[in-house]
Amino acid sequence: MGSFSSAPKILNDDILDHDVDLPKQISRHELLQHCQRQPKVHPMVKRAFRKAKDTQPNYGLKFRKLNTVTKGCSEYISSPYNLRVLQWNILSQALGQMNDNFAKCPDEALEWNSRRYLIVEELVEYCPDIICLQEVDHFNFLSHILDTQGYTGMFFPKPDSPCFYIHGNNGPDGCAIFYRKDKFDLLKAETRILEIWRVQSNQVALLMTLRIKETGQEVCVTTTHLKARNGALLSTLRNEQGKDLLQFISKHCGSRPLILAGDFNAEPIEPIYNTILSDSHLGLSSAYANCDTNPKLSSAEREPPYTTWKIRDEGEVCHTIDYVFYSKDSLEVDAVLELPTEEEIGENRVPSFAYPSDHFSLVCDFKIGLSHNSNPYSM
Repeated sequence: MGSFSSAPKILNDDILDHDVDLPKQISRHELLQHCQRQPKVHPMVKRAFRKAKDTQPNYGLKFRKLNTVTKGCSEYISSPYNLRVLQWNILSQALGQMNDNFAKCPDEALEWNSRRYLIVEELVEYCPDIICLQEVDHFNFLSHILDTQGYTGMFFPKPDSPCFYIHGNNGPDGCAIFYRKDKFDLLKAETRILEIWRVQSNQVALLMTLRIKETGQEVCVTTTHLKARNGALLSTLRNEQGKDLLQFISKHCGSRPLILAGDFNAEPIEPIYNTILSDSHLGLSSAYANCDTNPKLSSAEREPPYTTWKIRDEGEVCHTIDYVFYSKDSLEVDAVLELPTEEEIGENRVPSFAYPSDHFSLVCDFKIGLSHNSNPYSM
């Protein structure tokens, strides 16, 4: 079910970042300074965290700003009893530069040398314990950079990535998960090419079972990127992919606490949103929706007003399609990273010189304690 199947494939490898050479022991502060010194790199929007018990968000107002890092970031100290998860579609380089038709984004801002250290800055800025990414087509670069900060990870490409059909690609795009080596042990990793009515699609899922070293508590982390484009048929296909995804998770996650993060390409009104929240075995809620505690609104109505905001040749696209779902019985949302305001995003939207993707990163803080499902054989 590839999008470019009529064109010949161009099977390139992930080798474009051979010029990157950073010290193995570079500190987070030094790495952020290195990112900010790169040519063509503009200052990034700095965002604040909102505690789950704070008042409801107002995306029309300018949020509290700090000089270098957000207060929530600078105060965050990773412990065995909390998890900070970053979810982000980072925008495939091949697709963003050659296929996505960003009408208001300058060509220079889409060049890889302009984007790559902005991506790193966003990933490192918020000190996540776990990173879930989509549209990754420079995994070797990310792996090298994040290794200097104590992360390791895994990449699973789409079987028929549309990048294959673009001249000058850096290999296929896919999903990746990174985690802190000093906090977690990897117990197992599973991959899935998602199926639609028992037929393989071109979308994938990556699942990791991690164990917190200090407590032995296990957690399951899954990321995915469902089929894009609008229309009733596409909505149905996404829902079928979602059902297959949930079966895959249930098989490997068991009763462990679960975080399911990704680009679902579906607004909250689509069937897949309710399919995920109504799965009785997994018992999932949406982290961002649950940080808005208005009891009069449904979960769908409590989602942020956008997670992507771009201008293409056909017009402006502003909607919510990225989510972080979690086990509501074993995890508690403590805080989420606010989305930038319209003023901060700018009239030409994203990507831009100041933000490297057409999706905004989502960052969630969870509280986690020892539970009955810390046994790896608890299935």
